[in-house]
Amino acid sequence: MINCIIVEDEPLAVTLLENHIAKFETALKVVGKAANAMEAYHLIQTKNVDLMFLDIQMPHLNGIDFLKSLHHKPKTIFTTAYRDFAIEGFELEAVDYLLKPITFDRFFKAIERVLRNITLHSENDFIMIKTDGMHRKVSLSEIIYFESQGNDIKILLINNESLISKSKITELESLLSTKGFIRIHRSFMINSHYITAFNSNEVLLGVHHIPVGRSYKNEFEAFMKLISKNSINL
Repeated sequence: MINCIIVEDEPLAVTLLENHIAKFETALKVVGKAANAMEAYHLIQTKNVDLMFLDIQMPHLNGIDFLKSLHHKPKTIFTTAYRDFAIEGFELEAVDYLLKPITFDRFFKAIERVLRNITLHSENDFIMIKTDGMHRKVSLSEIIYFESQGNDIKILLINNESLISKSKITELESLLSTKGFIRIHRSFMINSHYITAFNSNEVLLGVHHIPVGRSYKNEFEAFMKLISKNSINL
């Protein structure tokens, strides 16, 4: 079951999306609705949100800028009456971009894409990775870091083996943020158990040097303070 939120300020558009979603009752569940970015932010902080239907033209803060502001981005399908933002939407790794009025046929194709892209899922201390045409079970303790490479994810393991999977780093972030993994860069999410040294610009995972992105510095520093609070600092 995929938990969805609808971020939309037009009541008729909300009703149409709800009707489309209801046809996927075994796969999709609406866990909240928001009329603006602030309400949507509250939902994301308080609900387990897997998929966001996000309008672009909203009061105060548009959907593009709202999604840019989020570090932990749920899968997002943009809904809008305007074609102008399509390129920017896909640069933000949106799953799809639906033009209003949204027909069920077009909605169906978007949801099919969502379901097809869910190739990674958490299962206790393992994830299932679709790579080389097979699903491979990998222990989280084997993974040093994930690296985004265009439409693929590179997974580096402790034996220096690299796996390549068709997925997005935002999907991994929502799955593994409670498992000791933290995103420190637009392209990197690391296993904090393998951190051997760090400063505000760089993290060492043994011999691997990973940059800390500017927009991730505060979150990373807060994370390190939290996990280091019981350690002795000299």
